[in-house]
Amino acid sequence: MKVRIKFRKYGVMRFIGHLDVMRYFQKAIRRAEIPIAFTTGYSPHMIMSFAQPLGVGVTSDGEYFDIEITEPISSEKAVAQLNAVMVEGVEVISFREISSDKKASGMTIVAAADYKVTFPETFQHAEEIRTLPESWKEKVDAFMAQPEIVVLKKTKRSEKEVDIKPMIYKMTALDDGIYLYLATGSEQNLKPDLVAEAFLKFAGEDPEEIPVHIHRIDVYAKNPEVAEGQTEFITLEGLGKDIL
Repeated sequence: MKVRIKFRKYGVMRFIGHLDVMRYFQKAIRRAEIPIAFTTGYSPHMIMSFAQPLGVGVTSDGEYFDIEITEPISSEKAVAQLNAVMVEGVEVISFREISSDKKASGMTIVAAADYKVTFPETFQHAEEIRTLPESWKEKVDAFMAQPEIVVLKKTKRSEKEVDIKPMIYKMTALDDGIYLYLATGSEQNLKPDLVAEAFLKFAGEDPEEIPVHIHRIDVYAKNPEVAEGQTEFITLEGLGKDIL
């Protein structure tokens, strides 16, 4: 049986990198006595894959990884057992059965993610958030009204100019920050910090002088029940069902 686990990461745990998070959950699953399946061969390891890991410093209410289990365990019991061994800064939200189809893995199907970008008073404390200036609210609309938003996108091998506007599905000014809904995944992937940097430059600010905190709200896949050509999405959690 394949299972998708959703968890949130907050507080000091936002500074823990992806590889350490993966090692942490391997230990937590053992302690929680979750009947996880292992690969075969000389060096067996847990069958586990993460969907769109977070960058260091980003908090989230919607992180996911898929595992295989060798025997059924109820979702309620699994969540309780996992949270009993969690440290402060990580909380398991759901434990849901998903399709056994390889094409349904979280790593493969991610297509979008949404974020809240806030602007702390100082670089030291992400919790002390300042109210968005009225002029910025108007500039968000003007920023999205541009025919194109060209930025210098860096990869491991090169740098190139890219129009990121088609990858910004939604950008809205809030009283205490900016809401972003962005293309995410293997086909198209736009990082929220790149959008925040482009906006600050557009607003006439120096991005290196403005503290920015990014919080991921959730991760989405294309909804298989929506007709082709439409762009509606569903959370990765919504593709599973609770185990009774």
